[in-house]
Amino acid sequence: MGKGNTKILILSQKEIENLMSDHIEDGMKYVEEAFIERSKKGVMLPVKISQIFNEETQERLNCMPATLLNEKICGVKWVSVFPPNPKKGLKNVIGQILLSEIENGYPIAFMDGTWCTAFRTAAVGAIASKYLAKRVCEKIGFIGAGEQARMHFKLIKKIHPEIKKCYVASHTKKREEEFVEELEKEFCDVEFSMCESNYQKAAEGVDIIVTATSTQAELLKADWISEGTLYIHVGGWEDEYKVVMKADKIICDEWDAVKHRAQTVSRMYQEGIITDKDIYADFAEVITGKKQGRINEKEFIYFNSVGLAYIDIYLAYQIYKHANTMKIGKVYEL
Repeated sequence: MGKGNTKILILSQKEIENLMSDHIEDGMKYVEEAFIERSKKGVMLPVKISQIFNEETQERLNCMPATLLNEKICGVKWVSVFPPNPKKGLKNVIGQILLSEIENGYPIAFMDGTWCTAFRTAAVGAIASKYLAKRVCEKIGFIGAGEQARMHFKLIKKIHPEIKKCYVASHTKKREEEFVEELEKEFCDVEFSMCESNYQKAAEGVDIIVTATSTQAELLKADWISEGTLYIHVGGWEDEYKVVMKADKIICDEWDAVKHRAQTVSRMYQEGIITDKDIYADFAEVITGKKQGRINEKEFIYFNSVGLAYIDIYLAYQIYKHANTMKIGKVYEL
């Protein structure tokens, strides 16, 4: 890099998807590594800045910075979350990521962050199933049938290849049909069942429940949850308070990042129904062995994922390195 010159690698969503299509397991490994880096104090994570334009629908733009101290990389994710978008045929979440090196402060990459966001969210849930689900999981149920639900299934199936039945319930029959149509082509060993918007059918008697919706409502009921279930909570407010109260363990990707948000456990904390002591662990504590995950086949474990910017930045930096090696993307001088 010449004095005064700024060369930056630009990566599109399609380029990232093509690059990572043969490296899904690597991507999941990077996500898990990011948690470990955080546990070793190798990450700076400032408070996220969120501008909410509609309190009812939670339409918002988030500015999410993080620094990887050992890699000497600082990054920021600029992500929009517009829950009403799917009804318009538009994506719910759209993001971009900017990376800079912190030796001289120069930007090195600007890339689509939509794939990273979608993949990271599902990878965290899938990795949670490795530590927190029963040893053998044959049935999984989804409330929500969009992109996040489909990605969660694909990645959880890598952790639990023994899954044989998948139930899905969405607010429309069309969404359920799209879910099944996409997945049954790839997973011939799985029997997919559309529940025709009956959320109870999707949740009862399964080993893993995933709620991945843009709805802010009490969709999942505590009475539907079987002994030994792992519940992966992806969105904001998707379950009744009794679900949280029923849990033997509540584990968050990071409780300090969750407690001031608008998720179910966040609401309960802000209303004084639960306290810090009710949270069993941050997920990094489980991954690193500081705290034990599942200890028997009867525990109902509630896993709450809010999304942490440093994981996106860690994943984006690994993608950047792969792209550099493979000469993918376009380099621009600014």
